[in-house]
Amino acid sequence: MKDWHGIFEQNMLVPLHPQRARQPLKESTAFQCVLKWLDGPLIKQGVLDALLDAGCHLRVSLFDVSYRHFFGRTWKSTVRPAEQLSRQPPRVVFNESLYFHTSLNHPNIVAVVEVVTEGRKRDGTLQTLSCGFGILRIFSNNPESPTSASQDKRLRLYHGTPRALLHPLLQDPIEQNKHMTLMENCSLQYTLKPHPLLEPAFHLLPENLLVSGLQQIPGLLEAHGENGDALRKPRLQKSVTWHLDDVFFTLYPSLERFEQELLELLTNDHFREGDGLPDGSALDILERRLCVGVHNGLGFVQRPQVVVLVPEMAVALTRSASFSRKVGSSSKASPGNQALVLRSRLRLPEMVCHPAFAVVFQLEYAFSSPSGVGSNAALVTSPSSVACMHTVRWAVWNPSLEASSGRVTLPLQGGTRPNPSRCLVYKVPPAGMSSEEVKQVESGTVQFQYSLSSEGHLDTPTGDVSSPKARRPSGKPPTSPSSPPASSPQGHAVLQDSPVGPGLSLSQLAASPRSPAQRHSRRPSQQPLGSEPAPAQAVFPVEGRLSHLEVDLSHTPLVPGTCVAEQLQELPFTPMHAPIIAGTQTRSSGRKPSRASMVLLQSSGFPEILDANKQPAEAVNPADLVKFNPQKEESDRLQSNEIVLQFLAFSRVPQDSWAAPWPHTVYFTFQFYRFPPTVTPRLQLVELDAAGKAGSGALLRLLVPIDKDGSCDGGSAGFQLKYLVDPGFLKPGEQRWFARYLAAQTLQIDVWDGDSLLLIGSAAVPMKHLLRQGRPAVQVSYELEVVATEYEQDTMVLSGDVTPFGSVKPIGVYTVVKGRLHLTLANVGHMCEQRGRNSSSLPPSRSRVISNDGDSRFEGGSLLTRGGPRSAKNVVQAQKLADVDSELAAMLFTHTHLGSKGPPGAGREVDAVRRRKLERMRSVRLQEARGELGCRRTSVVAQQSICAQHSRGLQVIAAYRERTKAENIARVLSLAITKEHTVYATLGTAEFFEFELRNPHNTQHTVTIEMDNPELSIVVDSQEWRYFKEAANLHTPVEEGMFHLQGGLAPRLFLRPRETAHIPFKYQTFSAGQGSAELRCGKGADVGSPGKPTAAPTKHAKVLFCGSGGKPMAVLCLTVEPQPHVVDQVFRFYHPELTFLKKAIRLPPWHTLPGVPVGTPGSEPPVHVRCSDPNVICETHSVGPGEPRDVFLKVASGPSPEIKDFFITIYTDRWLATPLQIWQVHLHSLQRVDVACVTGQWTRLSLVLRGTQAVRKVRAFTSHPQELTTDPKGVFVLPPHGVQDLHVGVRPLRAGSRFLHLNLVDVDFHQLVASWLVCLSCRLPLISKAFEIQLAAGEGQGANKRITYTNPYPTRRTFHLHSDHPDLLQFKEDSFQVEGGETYTIGLRFAPCQRAGVKEILIYINDHEDKNEETFCVKVTYQ
Repeated sequence: MKDWHGIFEQNMLVPLHPQRARQPLKESTAFQCVLKWLDGPLIKQGVLDALLDAGCHLRVSLFDVSYRHFFGRTWKSTVRPAEQLSRQPPRVVFNESLYFHTSLNHPNIVAVVEVVTEGRKRDGTLQTLSCGFGILRIFSNNPESPTSASQDKRLRLYHGTPRALLHPLLQDPIEQNKHMTLMENCSLQYTLKPHPLLEPAFHLLPENLLVSGLQQIPGLLEAHGENGDALRKPRLQKSVTWHLDDVFFTLYPSLERFEQELLELLTNDHFREGDGLPDGSALDILERRLCVGVHNGLGFVQRPQVVVLVPEMAVALTRSASFSRKVGSSSKASPGNQALVLRSRLRLPEMVCHPAFAVVFQLEYAFSSPSGVGSNAALVTSPSSVACMHTVRWAVWNPSLEASSGRVTLPLQGGTRPNPSRCLVYKVPPAGMSSEEVKQVESGTVQFQYSLSSEGHLDTPTGDVSSPKARRPSGKPPTSPSSPPASSPQGHAVLQDSPVGPGLSLSQLAASPRSPAQRHSRRPSQQPLGSEPAPAQAVFPVEGRLSHLEVDLSHTPLVPGTCVAEQLQELPFTPMHAPIIAGTQTRSSGRKPSRASMVLLQSSGFPEILDANKQPAEAVNPADLVKFNPQKEESDRLQSNEIVLQFLAFSRVPQDSWAAPWPHTVYFTFQFYRFPPTVTPRLQLVELDAAGKAGSGALLRLLVPIDKDGSCDGGSAGFQLKYLVDPGFLKPGEQRWFARYLAAQTLQIDVWDGDSLLLIGSAAVPMKHLLRQGRPAVQVSYELEVVATEYEQDTMVLSGDVTPFGSVKPIGVYTVVKGRLHLTLANVGHMCEQRGRNSSSLPPSRSRVISNDGDSRFEGGSLLTRGGPRSAKNVVQAQKLADVDSELAAMLFTHTHLGSKGPPGAGREVDAVRRRKLERMRSVRLQEARGELGCRRTSVVAQQSICAQHSRGLQVIAAYRERTKAENIARVLSLAITKEHTVYATLGTAEFFEFELRNPHNTQHTVTIEMDNPELSIVVDSQEWRYFKEAANLHTPVEEGMFHLQGGLAPRLFLRPRETAHIPFKYQTFSAGQGSAELRCGKGADVGSPGKPTAAPTKHAKVLFCGSGGKPMAVLCLTVEPQPHVVDQVFRFYHPELTFLKKAIRLPPWHTLPGVPVGTPGSEPPVHVRCSDPNVICETHSVGPGEPRDVFLKVASGPSPEIKDFFITIYTDRWLATPLQIWQVHLHSLQRVDVACVTGQWTRLSLVLRGTQAVRKVRAFTSHPQELTTDPKGVFVLPPHGVQDLHVGVRPLRAGSRFLHLNLVDVDFHQLVASWLVCLSCRLPLISKAFEIQLAAGEGQGANKRITYTNPYPTRRTFHLHSDHPDLLQFKEDSFQVEGGETYTIGLRFAPCQRAGVKEILIYINDHEDKNEETFCVKVTYQ
């Protein structure tokens, strides 16, 4: 019985032709071919006489006629004596069966049968002669194909050798080719038919391998009977399960030096092959992978398992100390020679006790592969350029048939030696200078602990698999014979020291296939999730596209011997999109205006801010510290605050040449406190004289209001807004909340272009300086940076670095300072109109303990009295019953109109009281008519009618009172046990309070607590209760196991007679009440002055404490007054409509103090996130100690131009009590347009415009007018319900992927009609020439240079010149004409640069269609 090495070396397969391997695959079909006998005089008598012991045998090979390519392995029959061909009749009987399976269902896939004669010459050497060949068609379009007919057939033979099929003259159909000569009276009798009984053994036989039934196949039992054909009815051997633990690799001479040399050699290969790396880039190791599979010498039995290896030092940071010591002691690796460790347990259930079954280890490295630079470079970075795989070492382990456990150390192999993956392997050290002992370890070693599972397996029975129950339906994947998971030898299900691996990594999501020739081995049928791969996938493509998951391979069922469906283990996942850095770097900064700016602003005539005494407000320096004293604010006699905002001027900072030009008008959006979102009117930027510069080269432009006709307002410059925060408008107790708001909040102001409606940037101004602290008025002036934030596309992260833990290094946001906003804030105090307050208007108590003992809301009066609580006086004014009860009034009014047709309407019931008053007025008038003699009789009749009506009304009232008496008495009595409490809630903050519940009865009760508001909950965890009590500084007792919880039922509490218990409550809301100020599409903006403060809707909650009999014991009525919350940071995303936005926002580092070590255990608090929108997925995961935290968002964008706003709260405490930060997110949904282009070259496209209900005068605006232009350029008419094309031209100035914005605006009403998000993917053209010059930096005169360009065409051509830095380089002529073959001199004018450095300026030479002809690169060094 041969071992694995012998079988592997004898069964090497020739792969398919690459073109054939790329074609779609089909279901693999098994065949049985019986070669019966050979007829005819194939061998001449002279040949037989010249050979001793001449014999004849057949050779069969698979051949692809389309590509003239032999593949698979040639099968050889047994040798028969050749003397029978010289007898009469000439016949050689073989009767041998040949088996194979293939998925290449194509007529041009044939089997070539060759007749070979062999014998020994006189000198004893062996000689073989080809005596002819035949072409056996396996697949055919003919219905009488072998797949449907199994009768005997006669194969015609041709002269020559099958090697003639490789000649290009032999085209299909080969049988009819003139070069083919038929052998007369010679043929081969055969039978070809499908053999479905072979399908259960597909996993043991590679595809396209021709085997004989007499050949021993590892994994199959020997056949019964005398014929010995084991493949006619194959029987599978019983499989066993092996477990591999503590797998680690040691490389020579050390891991660091091995990987360093590997990277150097790969880099040199890149340069030798002409695929040099871009400047500044280098190959990096992304992943170290281990492929482990069971191989029977013919092929892999199942798809190899792919797991991730990590350096031993990386494992020590994330694993327990015991495991680290165990690995360290076993590997004996020093810090300089650390090993690669597998953190999971390997489970191999497909092993068979056979010498040919072996475990194959393949060590692979995944490298980052930068895309090539040149004309053939792809427009967009393809996934295949992200990672490339290389096999560096492999090893084979033949487990002993008697061993059950132990430790194994294997030498690693490499180089050109054939390996199971059939690919090139990294070289091994030269062996000429090494001894035999050194050769065993110099290529590296792999060590592991193995154990044989002692539990039984649910294997395929050893009986005949040809029974109907064993057969699978045709066209379905066969059943796998591998066993289910078995428990480990240690007796427990999961090893504690074998956690899951690092999860998905970069190479899994995108990698390049190394060899398309192996794709033929894949199966088109899909396996169910969680099932084992089918045996039909016997030859698994090791070189295929990378895709794997690392799971906990030691997971086993708890009950041995039972068939239990395995639960897939969730893996730690690191997303592939770039995280956005959240912190102060994305916020604008404010400073005190410079003295030069103050001179200009003071001379512009801005209105002066005066206090209540007409004195100028006190100016405050924004750099001074603010000492906030809440008591001083509450005791201030000026309780009315007038908040003033003055928008003075806007200055633009110097920017690059491709920046957008100055806007003509701007407007601002923001929201102050709980006032409605404010949208200011459009303000025109008025330029001052040239002498007015505000320092740093920024030119000031005043903000001037615009009249309705579009002209500038003749009044004073600037725009002023006032907000009156009067205690008369504030709710009780809200004054202190407003003071906290000013002390902690930052006002976010968005600056918009008034014409294009594009966002210029955002500014943030702190409001803490508005705290007067007893002063009559304060004012503070700011010069705020207006920052535009651009987020990098998610695909760009694939070119970034990767940490050793597999996570992506942070890539921050790009922030550009667009300008500076000059703003003045002021707070002017005023006296309140109503200084005195009664007790009911005072703020409620801030006590967090609510008591209902001896406190009653019942104050006497009528049972029908509705409304709020009465005054303290026990005096009730008499009122008519119909005036205080609308339901009774409706009944009385309906009774008086019984004769009316139809039922009373809803309006009658609502206006019943008013109509009764009208009836009484009519009666009064009738009584006044008694004085007239002519109407005396009429008055008597009317009086009788009124008396009858009153009598009927009294009867109705008596019946109504009797019916509602019990209800009203119960309602009034419930006021005695009702307690009211007011909670001031903010977004995400948990408001904690306790309710003293007293059992007033002399019997024990089980109290059920029912609540009608999901945002109100009971604190049932004693640790959480204790946490909130410490935060609130309460000293009431805490009880363990206080509540009885059962399923989804209300919590229950046991109370003894006359016992009092403290019930802890928590109110926490995540629904946002704050809106955002945006200029929406199709809606005019209210640009008037801000109105009165609009409070968020008051919420109510009711808690009912019911005793054992269901009767209420106490009632708590909770009034929730929502308060504005602090927004720490604002994110604004522009995303394509109707898609999912997936973003990762990186939290700022927690360790900001010097000397704090990174990754200290217990130093990092837990992080939790919540979102105000339940439709937004928001979560965070812990990557590891010392690693940054990311908040992951997934939100669906709506139709364009919808804007979705929501808030994210971040907590660092376990109970989510107080948010650490609150973020506001704006998601703009835009129509997406993808453009792939080349820098400096004009790319054109068209957009479809659809008219609205009315005629509109519109204009297109772009965020980058230097790169994105539209046609028509100016204002044009968009007809109603019409369709019109908007032509767009793109000429990008720099390479990369980025976003541009395109808005279509109604110029009459300044409304947004349509908006697009233009996604550019730009690449650099091929640079044909390069120049280098040196210039002086500073305020110089620049330099004039010349370059030449030769027209490569034979005719006269016109060329256009462009540059990617028009601010640094101008041309003497932007276009020129030159005759064919002549040379033209291009004049260049280099402008001076203020700073020293190196600039690479590209010169684009385009043709008359603006297509790039050539590109020159000028490297300018400014010294």
